[in-house]
Amino acid sequence: MLWLVGVGISGYKGLSLEAVEVLKNCDVVLIERFTSSLSENDLVGINTTIGKSVKSVQRWYVEDGREIIDQAKEKQIALVTYGDPLLATTHTELRTRAAKASIKTGVIHAASGIASIMGECGLHMYKFGRTVTMMSEPKSAISVYNTIFDNLLLGSHTLILTEYNRDEKTGTLFFLDPVALLRMLLEAENDMRHHVISHETFVVVASRLGTNDSRIVSGKIKSLAGIGFGTGPHSVIVPARLHFTEEEALEALTVCLDSPSDNSKSISNISLQMIERYAPKAREAVRQMREILRQDRDESKGVHEALDNAEYYIDDAERFLRQGRHELAVLSIGYAEGLVDALRFQKGINPWSP
Repeated sequence: MLWLVGVGISGYKGLSLEAVEVLKNCDVVLIERFTSSLSENDLVGINTTIGKSVKSVQRWYVEDGREIIDQAKEKQIALVTYGDPLLATTHTELRTRAAKASIKTGVIHAASGIASIMGECGLHMYKFGRTVTMMSEPKSAISVYNTIFDNLLLGSHTLILTEYNRDEKTGTLFFLDPVALLRMLLEAENDMRHHVISHETFVVVASRLGTNDSRIVSGKIKSLAGIGFGTGPHSVIVPARLHFTEEEALEALTVCLDSPSDNSKSISNISLQMIERYAPKAREAVRQMREILRQDRDESKGVHEALDNAEYYIDDAERFLRQGRHELAVLSIGYAEGLVDALRFQKGINPWSP
């Protein structure tokens, strides 16, 4: 049999009475420390509590899973994890493989770090959108940025989990610092330019929840830039529009450096941004094209009809946008620009030039 046992967020003291009983009866107890931090003291505490030694295993061992599943065919095996065991896809995949191999599985749930972060900040859980993880690699910031953008369009808060790594040989821990995370998002804004992140963006930083030195700080990015958040684990929340009870909670339950604000009010759909940017340019191009033709005394009927159609497409784009038919709006503005470009090539003139 295979057991997946959660410790919760408060170290080995978070083990439930049921979890202790299960672990005492298991033949082999494994513990993973790659999803989040469990200290050496936690290992000693677990050993003392259950009266046997647990074996710390690396990420590849759990992801490979073959040895765990083979042992579970004949023995009672337990995998101990931080938080709730089924919030990590690796653990769910291992449980699925065991079930497919006709191995009985059991789960001992525990406090979830994700749910705890949401609750301790005082934010409404049902208002959260997709959760995402920020890694230290620069390309990770684009994915996180796009997730924040999508969530804000829906009026949803974004929970950002931060990278955590443990060197299995030296035991050295690495936690991505929240200040570095926010700086990466600002750099992503410079590249993407969807007006998602700025120094005025209001965020929440939760550090070391479940420990004696936990801390939650909220405020604008510019106010958080000079703060030392200490060791991790850290999580960052980018809220959307806040209910007044959420605002009150942030002011009362966190170290609140600035008044909470709505990060979604300046967010607009990419299609809207495109139409707002390109429609005036397309209209001006049509106007310049007509002026050039007038000066050249070019009265070609087909050319003027094509320009008329270009203006109709611009009108359609703006109308479709108002109706929320964004794909048709983008197609229409594309048709308008295509007509202008076709005439430009035919006549050898460039109405797009400044």
